[in-house]
Amino acid sequence: MIRHALAMCFLLASAWGGERPNVLLITIDDMNDGISLFGPDRPFKTPQLERLARRGVFFSRAYCASAACNPSRTATLTGQGPYTTGVYGNQTDWRAATRGRLTLPEYFRRHGYDTAGFGKIYHHARQGAFNDPDAWDRFRSMDAQWMPVEKLNDAPRYGSRNTDWGPWPVDHEEVKTIDFKSVTYAIDFLNQAKDQPFFLACGIFKPHSPFFAPPKYHRLYGDDMPMPLRKVDDWEDLPEGATRLMGGKQWFWKGMMDLEQEHPGSYRDFVRAYAACCSFADASVGRLLEALDASGHAGNTIIVLWSDHGFHLGEKDHIEKFALWEKANHVPFIIVDPARVQSAGTVCQAPVDMTSLYPTLVELCGLPAYAGNDGLSVAAQVSDPSRPIAQPARMTYGFNNHAVRSARWRYIRYADGSEELYDHDKDPHEWRNLALDPAYQATLQRHARWIPRENAAPFRNLKVLRQAPEE
Repeated sequence: MIRHALAMCFLLASAWGGERPNVLLITIDDMNDGISLFGPDRPFKTPQLERLARRGVFFSRAYCASAACNPSRTATLTGQGPYTTGVYGNQTDWRAATRGRLTLPEYFRRHGYDTAGFGKIYHHARQGAFNDPDAWDRFRSMDAQWMPVEKLNDAPRYGSRNTDWGPWPVDHEEVKTIDFKSVTYAIDFLNQAKDQPFFLACGIFKPHSPFFAPPKYHRLYGDDMPMPLRKVDDWEDLPEGATRLMGGKQWFWKGMMDLEQEHPGSYRDFVRAYAACCSFADASVGRLLEALDASGHAGNTIIVLWSDHGFHLGEKDHIEKFALWEKANHVPFIIVDPARVQSAGTVCQAPVDMTSLYPTLVELCGLPAYAGNDGLSVAAQVSDPSRPIAQPARMTYGFNNHAVRSARWRYIRYADGSEELYDHDKDPHEWRNLALDPAYQATLQRHARWIPRENAAPFRNLKVLRQAPEE
């Protein structure tokens, strides 16, 4: 049932414009907008992502659908936001919640593609849970975490092994890391791919915590690396909805400040370790691109790179994702389509959220549209990045908590109705909440109309994983 006769699919391909393009989908975990892809003023070095952007279109205002792994990946790979699926948290069995909805790779498989996935594509992939077996001809989840024998930062009262960081393993043992292995599996697939069009997904785990990267990536950063910008009284103008949602997440920032008092320089080392992990992830992307070019498939392969969400490193007194502010939601998003070489090296500045990825890839590959997507295809913007997008980017974190991002403004409304509004032209760090200022009520209302009118009830699990509720 899952596999239609391939001969029929290839007959249909001629009606959709001839030879089908392949797809290489690269997913990165927890990469924020501090990377050099976003400009020379950003401190985290990602030359391979910059090289990839020169081959296609960089969407400079791209946003996750949710600032948590499971709801973000579910939304991107089903084309439906959390308010449609009821998948709001990392413990939700996303495949049970979206039963009957074809995921992106499954849709391509049904249309004659050879589908392969390696690394972290779905949340909890390293346990093998919540996978989507009907989507793949071959699939290998990311390998188990490889940890130092003892914590590298074993300070009193601070964190778990998952919050550890530092130079590890030694450089020549990079081949043993999760991402090196995942990329190697993907490269092996590229070297074996034949005439059938393929959909290849590769999930890069870094810079997800623990922030371990081989020493050579740490050596890219010195003590002069810029630190996150903060405002001492940043929380004073936050509404009750924000403090209620974020109050339980302050442990990480408070723990870091306690650690800094006991071991001065720890906070800088922590940020430097995140930077090193970003560069480590960037090198993994470089290996994939080199392998694609060497395989002979690059001329007929659409490349999409995206991160599942951003990450705070102390901005707004917060470490982690799990928020509706800019830093937790702003992500890298690049599309390279060899059939649209005229747009190579361009930037689309229109805001877009990742529910757009599904309909975009379907359209770019000439497949019939799949109904029910919450996002709009941005295939037209891949051809002409100056074209506007008919709706702003929308983000959800938790039941009935939403954000709307236009070119200038970020609007947030929490479940209790309280609000935030930030003018990014004047306040890119979101230090001044304008929601209660009468002068901005028209702007607020203009954005509020994009808040989802209906919110699916949180899907209740049929099983409980033995795992921390959010990681």
